[in-house]
Amino acid sequence: MSWIKTIVPAAVLAITFAVPAFAQSAGESMHEAGQEMKNAGTETWHAAKNAGKGTVTAVQDTSITAKVKESLHDDVATKGQDIHVSTSAGVVTLKGNVSSQAVATRAQELTEGTNGVKSVNNQLAVSGSSASKMQ
Repeated sequence: MSWIKTIVPAAVLAITFAVPAFAQSAGESMHEAGQEMKNAGTETWHAAKNAGKGTVTAVQDTSITAKVKESLHDDVATKGQDIHVSTSAGVVTLKGNVSSQAVATRAQELTEGTNGVKSVNNQLAVSGSSASKMQ
């Protein structure tokens, strides 16, 4: 019976010290969970912001492509030529076959003069000459 008198107070003392340690551990876990939620929210916001920028760039590229095609269609020298236009981040690529070097040069000039164009990658080939590509 004397061992019960020793064990019971020891067990009560151990529980008394363990409860605050458990509470502190639970509090730290809740704080860590809160931080992880905050970080996840920040990462989601940044992803949405970047997705929005990508959408804006795509819309701008589509607009630039349309303007370049319209300029090429309206110009006497380039109208009816086999010119394909694509745009990526403001860089316009011209591909296809044209009837002369003068037409390829005019297509580049029209493209460079289009609002929003950052640069032109002119890959037009003069018909009948595979060595006439402009770079």
